Amino acid sequence: MPQPSPTEPEILAFQARVDGFYPPDAVNASIEQQRSWYDALCAAFDAPLPDGLVHEDGFLCGVGVRFYRPARRTARATILYLHGGGFVVGSLDSHHAICAELAHAAEAELVAVDYRRAPEHLHPAASDDGMQVLRQLIVDGRRVVVMGDSAGGNLAAGLAIRARNEGLFGIVGQVLVYPGLGGELSAGSYVEMAGAPGLTTADVAYYRTLYAARDDDVVAYPLRAQRFDDLPPAYITSAHFDPLRDDGRLYAARLAEAGIDVVFREEQQMVHAWLRARHMSPGARAGFKALCDGVAALARR
Repeated sequence: MPQPSPTEPEILAFQARVDGFYPPDAVNASIEQQRSWYDALCAAFDAPLPDGLVHEDGFLCGVGVRFYRPARRTARATILYLHGGGFVVGSLDSHHAICAELAHAAEAELVAVDYRRAPEHLHPAASDDGMQVLRQLIVDGRRVVVMGDSAGGNLAAGLAIRARNEGLFGIVGQVLVYPGLGGELSAGSYVEMAGAPGLTTADVAYYRTLYAARDDDVVAYPLRAQRFDDLPPAYITSAHFDPLRDDGRLYAARLAEAGIDVVFREEQQMVHAWLRARHMSPGARAGFKALCDGVAALARR
């Protein structure tokens, strides 16, 4: 049966270009090969950094980070960014231009986390790394917006839950971009978009297996939490042509039911990882503008 597909020519061209670097069956290759393909893909979509923005690598509590400081900083909060990549691929470099443009647009310092990846380091290693950096920022008196895309969106949502459960105050917002949050693989968009371009339901199952979290771990699978109160306000965006679509939609609904201020936006012509298409697709450009506005609003709280 043919799978649903976008009609926007530019996003179709984007996906074709992506497939040329990172084949649809990439998960069948070795981890080393997957990382090599992904690094080449990200380098191909690199972009010039905004004027006046500076960045430097460093460490916070022993965890590698990259600081982004735009020429103009008016936001009250710092953005803590966790990159996507199925917990397996990706790095500080893979999302370098994206982080720079987000910091510039939000007029906020952004701290990207070089967290440990699976399968060498299983859950909760990546979350622990993010939590170490989050704690240090809060100890330093920072207000923080936790943010991530895909697997990074999962990590960001998990950090918000961990912080609430541990009584750690200082997160003023969470931004989740096409996040995977532990939805049922046999229902909803996981069925409707099982063979979607860029990410399939089988791919999601593969990454979950490598991540090796227990089914009842609500930090790894935030949708399975019993309570959603006392979490920070959120901006959540999903791609329509993405098996993860309903995870973002359902999480936004759970937050709203708990009285949390949440903005949810579904990008109707987008596929998974559309952030990388922001300079070639009208739909991605509009989605990125809305995302930047959402981040800026939370960072100014």
